[in-house]
Amino acid sequence: MSDEVMRRHQARAKAKAHPQTGAGTLEGIGRTKKMVTMAMMVAISVALVYLIHFPIMPMVPFLEYDPADIPILIGTFAFGPAAGLMLTFVTAIVQGVTVSAGSGFYGILMHIIATSALVLVAGTVYYSRKTRRTALIGLLAGMAVMALVMIPANMIITPAFMGVPTGTVWSLMPFIIAFNIIKAGINGIVTFYIYKRISNFLHSFLSR
Repeated sequence: MSDEVMRRHQARAKAKAHPQTGAGTLEGIGRTKKMVTMAMMVAISVALVYLIHFPIMPMVPFLEYDPADIPILIGTFAFGPAAGLMLTFVTAIVQGVTVSAGSGFYGILMHIIATSALVLVAGTVYYSRKTRRTALIGLLAGMAVMALVMIPANMIITPAFMGVPTGTVWSLMPFIIAFNIIKAGINGIVTFYIYKRISNFLHSFLSR
C-alpha cells in the first residue's frame, strides 16, 4: 500500500472516529500542526548550523559546510516544494540574524538563492511521483541546478556586496562549484536515507 493510500485510509478512519467534529475544525487543527512541524524544522536547521560547520577545502576556508538543508529537504519531501521554499526563507532569515549574523544580508541572500534552487527542483521532481527513484533523481537534479545557479549569483552578488573584483571571484569559481556540489551531495545523501521514515512519522503525527 502506498503512502498516499495509507494516509487517505487514516483520514477516513479519523473522520469516522470523530463524526461530531466539523471538517473546518479538523482542517484548522491540521494546519496548526503543520505550521508547528515546519517551525520545528526551522529550529532544527538553525541548531545544526550552530553545532556543525567546518571548511571542507583548505584553499577556500571561508566556504563552510553545514547540514542546515537536511531538515529543509525533508520538509520539502513531506509537504511539497512551496513549503520547502517557505522553510528556506524563514531558516535563512533566522540563521542570518542569529548564528550566522556575521555574514549579514549577503549570507541570507546567498542562502535563499542556493537552497531555493535545490528544494524547488528536488521537491517538484519528487512530487511528480513519490518514489525513492524520483527522490534520488530530484536530489541529483537539485544539486546540479544549485551549482549552476550559484555561478551567476556569485559573479553578480559577491562583487556587489563584498567588494571583491569579478576576476577574483571567477578565479575561485572551480572551488565554489565543487563546494556547492559536495555540500548539496552530502545533504542529499543523508536526506535520501532518512526522509521516508521521518516523512511517515510527520504524516502520522498530522493525521492524529
